[in-house]
Amino acid sequence: MYKNFVKRIADFLASFIALLLLSPFIIILIIFLMFANNGKPFFLQKRPGKNGEIFTIIKFKTMNDKKDKDGELLPAAQRVTKIGEFVRNTSLDELLQLVNVLIGDMSIVGPRPLLIDYLPLYNEEQARRHLVKPGITGWAQVNGRNTLSFEEKFIYDVWYVDNLSFSTDLKILLKTIQKVFKRDDIYDEELEDVFEQWSGNAE
Repeated sequence: MYKNFVKRIADFLASFIALLLLSPFIIILIIFLMFANNGKPFFLQKRPGKNGEIFTIIKFKTMNDKKDKDGELLPAAQRVTKIGEFVRNTSLDELLQLVNVLIGDMSIVGPRPLLIDYLPLYNEEQARRHLVKPGITGWAQVNGRNTLSFEEKFIYDVWYVDNLSFSTDLKILLKTIQKVFKRDDIYDEELEDVFEQWSGNAE
């Protein structure tokens, strides 16, 4: 009952209330990021959701689009703005995904939505991570996040699919709050480098 009914109601109510309460702060962040990123405060990207259905994820944009003399984007580390660094270090770049939760593309807790390019590389067991909605935070994120290999992340994601419950979600939320305050394992919106490394080792 929780998985198929209560979880969605809880997601909707929690995201609606959070967006309402945080709306003044969100507006301030949008204004600052518009100045830092030449009028582009949002980072939009297509990601696979439940059953592999594609949706558009929304985050705060923490990097500008500066390019080198050849017209190629500079390395991510050189494009992170000062306000973007603050937003990233406090995990506030994930805040707007509450909109994705509100409209039903995501859940507050679930496997992180990765790049579409990963889809052909999953084996049958890894692909089971898409049997549930992706989340803002998940079991892999509170057990190592960027310190884990991709294979380890998939193991944690599939474990969550098999053990989804109210108590599991509550445990993940409490651990997430703890990690945000400790600023552990900050999530990076640029995944291309790790994708190339993982895909090169994939069968």
